[in-house]
Amino acid sequence: MSEKTILDYETVALDDANSALVIIDQTKLPGSTEIISLKTGEEIWDAIYLLKVRGAPAIGVAAAFGIYLLAKQIKANDYETFYQEFVKQKEYLNSARPTAVNLSWALNRMDGLCQSMSGETIPAILEALKKEAIAIKEEDIQVCKAIGEYGLSLVKPGDGILTHCNAGQLATCKYGTATAPIYLGHERGYNFRVFADETRPLLQGARLTAYELHSAGVDVTLICDNMSATVMKNGWVNAVFVGCDRVAANGDTANKIGTSVVATVAKRYNVPVYICAPTSTIDMNTPTGSDITIEQRPAHEVTEMWYEERMAPEGVKVFNPAFDVTDHDLIAGIVTEYGVARAPYTESLKEIFEKKNS
Repeated sequence: MSEKTILDYETVALDDANSALVIIDQTKLPGSTEIISLKTGEEIWDAIYLLKVRGAPAIGVAAAFGIYLLAKQIKANDYETFYQEFVKQKEYLNSARPTAVNLSWALNRMDGLCQSMSGETIPAILEALKKEAIAIKEEDIQVCKAIGEYGLSLVKPGDGILTHCNAGQLATCKYGTATAPIYLGHERGYNFRVFADETRPLLQGARLTAYELHSAGVDVTLICDNMSATVMKNGWVNAVFVGCDRVAANGDTANKIGTSVVATVAKRYNVPVYICAPTSTIDMNTPTGSDITIEQRPAHEVTEMWYEERMAPEGVKVFNPAFDVTDHDLIAGIVTEYGVARAPYTESLKEIFEKKNS
């Protein structure tokens, strides 16, 4: 019997019998695999804010399960009282992280269902919310596999691939977004050589991407963020695959801080950059990247979080944005579950949604 790896655990799961959202605490990886159960609104909010659960798709699934579980706790016999409390809980969860659009997307989808059932009993609404949350999770798995197939069509066996942050299985329910082509290629003997950026300051590349790819038997090499130019100049990278937390209507994308640096360097060395984005991450109501709210994180993540001793002088100012915006002209394609969008993105993203809606 083969030893269990991190890929054998569910990133996000529903324990309905115990009214709990069950997640891997990703802040403890790779040192220890801790599965935690979240039951209160505060516990779920903290898990999202503190990145115990992270990655746009996984946050969306966690939010869907979370709002269902909080709805179960509402003490109400009439729809108006129930819905008033539901909206309060929804807005509370939505405040955990502002940049990842999947959080609000999943909560709004659950809200829309709730509104459509105003004439139904509370038990019927709860059952429908549960089914909707499960559907969101199942769709995520299918979406990631489709992104993997389209992404795989952009590379060839033996290619070198660079990825930044973690858009892997730990950021979704299976396959990941940016890693989906890597996993599918690995299954099919493509023998990719993958370079994983360390991804300062929270080290998602070192702690999570390198960990899960290595666990899967993928040829992965960990590099510091400032080494990307060297590996590209050496000709070791044929494509960059990254995920994202929000895509604007013009194709600008917000992803983990440092992504725009990778994309700028890749442009210099003629390496194509592909953004792997489920349509749930594409926000056609946000015109450009400058309209995306960028989350600001605490200073201690930079100065002391991963060190035994503080590695910066006391009192020094720290700028710690969680994300940056990669301009659309640096992006070779946006890989969705309905195909690859190319410039001009104002047109191609509309076509993607037309395909989706048909």
